[in-house]
Formats: sequence, C-alpha cells, structure tokens
Amino acid sequence: MTSSSAPGTVDRAFEAALYTDAESALDTAASLLAADESADAELDRRGREFVAAAWRRGWQPADLVRIVRRELGDVHVRLASALIHAQAPDDRARGPRWRAQLEELTSDAPRQDRFSRATAVLELYRLLLRLPALEPLDEPAGRTAHPESRMLTRIRALLAKAEGTEYPEEAEALSAKAQELMARHSVDEALLDAQAPTHDTPGACRIGVEPPYEQAKAVLLDAVATANHCRAVWNEPLAFSTVVGFEPDLEVVELLYTSLLVQATTAMTRAEAAQRAVGRKRTKTFRQSFLAAYAHRVGVRLRAAAETQVSEDLLPVLATREVAVTGRLDRMFPETTTTRLRGVSDEAGWVEGSEAADRAQVRSRRRLGQV
Repeated sequence: MTSSSAPGTVDRAFEAALYTDAESALDTAASLLAADESADAELDRRGREFVAAAWRRGWQPADLVRIVRRELGDVHVRLASALIHAQAPDDRARGPRWRAQLEELTSDAPRQDRFSRATAVLELYRLLLRLPALEPLDEPAGRTAHPESRMLTRIRALLAKAEGTEYPEEAEALSAKAQELMARHSVDEALLDAQAPTHDTPGACRIGVEPPYEQAKAVLLDAVATANHCRAVWNEPLAFSTVVGFEPDLEVVELLYTSLLVQATTAMTRAEAAQRAVGRKRTKTFRQSFLAAYAHRVGVRLRAAAETQVSEDLLPVLATREVAVTGRLDRMFPETTTTRLRGVSDEAGWVEGSEAADRAQVRSRRRLGQV
C-alpha cells in the first residue's frame, strides 16, 4: 500500500473495532493495521487526538493512566504514557500539578510484534473514546510552581519512616510529629496570607481510591481532607475522590492519606496473622470491617485535633478560605449524595481496626496563630 491509503486503513480498522466489543472485530482491525506499515503515523496521530479530547473532557494524565491500568493492563499503560508524552508538545500551557504528573509517566513504549501492538492500541483507543466527561480541574491562572519547602521534605521523610517501621509505637510517634508539622505548615501559609494576601484561589486534585474496600478508603480520605481545611467528593465508578482546597493543604492531604493507608494495610495484615495464630479464620468481611473501623476512628481523632481555638488575627482569612473552598466545591458538584458503608459486620475486625487507628493517633494541632 502507498502512504495515501493509510487514512483509509485506519478508518476501516476503527469502523471495525472501536464501536463494538467483539473480539473477532478486534482481530480483523488489528490485522488490517499490522499489514500496512504506512498506517502507523496516522494511527499515532489519531491517538494524540484521542488524548487531546480526553483533556477537553476534564481528564488529567494521572487520571488517564489510573483508569487504563484498572481497565486494561501494563502494556496499555505504557502505550498511553508514551502517547501522552507525544501529545504534550501540541498541548496548551498547563499548571505545575499537571507538569508533575507528566514527569511521573514513563515514556518508553513496549516492544511488540505488529499484530500485538495494533491489538493493544485499538483496545486503548476503545477506552479513550468512551471516557465520560469529568469536572475540570484547571489550576488557577498564573500559579507558578514553588520549590518544595524544607518542612514538606521533613514531613515526607517522617511518614516514610512511619510506613517502614515494624513497631507500632514508633509509627505513632513519627505520624504524630508529621501531623504536627502539617498543622504548622498550614498555619504558616494562613499567617502569610493574613499579612500579605496572595489572592490565591482554591485548587483541586484527584486521588485514587482503588478497590478493594474502596468505601472505607474514601471515608478515610474524607476525614483527612476535612481535618486539613479541604473537602472531598468520591466518584465510586471511576475509583477516585476529588479534593478541593488551597494548594498547601492539598499537598498535606495527599501525604497524610497515603501514609495512613499504608499503615492501615500493614496493621490489618498483622491483625489477620494474629487471628490465624489462634485458629480464627479471617475473611473479606474482617478486612472490610477493620478498614471501616480504622477510617471511622481516625476521622474522630482528626476532627478532635482540628477543633482548636483560632487566634483572632486569623479568623477573617480562615473564614474567607473556607467560604472559597465551599464555593468551588458547590460549583464543581452542584448535586452530591451520601452513602452508607456496606459489609461492616465482623466484630473482631472492627475492634482490631479501632485499636490500630488508636496506635496511628495524631497529636492535636498547635493552636492556630501560635508561632
């Protein structure tokens, strides 16, 4: 075939495979593409168009990779990452959070025979074509990336140690110190804004809330977000929560949620081992109840830590920030519903989860305004 027939080959392949789930149609389309090397450039160009369309529908690089990994596989993740990198030079300017997501993606496409690659590409394009629209998370205009503060670096290090230790008491002490620094980080930002207003507006980010036991994980993330002056809305079908807040608070929400989730999983594994050692068979219900209790108990403690007096000089700026966060959340999600935790019926799991949350207890925040 000549290069002039390439668009026709791609069109025939797409017509055969993209609008049906039939495997026979996929094989037919992949055979067409594999037999025509001149169609490769056109196939890649169409892929970049699919990526650009996903951005227009509110998706971001991390969101796209997350759903590709969940729905397809590692080969497709690598293809999607390479496609995102290829599309980036044609994209408009984006904010620091977007650029950070790009930097985390691998850029090497997998090595495959032509038929296997064509099959994987068509499976990926099927998924991209069917992505629903999401709430846009455009970063505030003019926001620039700031070098990570020394405090955030210390917080990351403390949480990494808390996740890695085998001793619950040490994990508790390290997590408590990290939360203390997080509180000071948020206070420092509020004080700076009170003294020299930056006129920042709330941002938003999406954090994956993956199965299994995603309900309990969403409850945990909501508790962490609320305690750190943010709001979270869970999208169960797409396995993520959208967190709305000011950038410094969004950073600590991501850090603390990830760390508490790691610590909860570690504690659950140890609790199961202890139950098996005395002859008690543990089940999925035990794990669901454990994580639900952990999320509930951590939420209680975080709310208690957040209930502290605020110095009068910070009242106006904190009130203004809360109104701004709530306003953006309401604009993004004018209609939300509540849900109840399911499958929480194992008493031993609930008790073990509550005790694990107590061990992961964070200290009360410093009094806001105290320096």
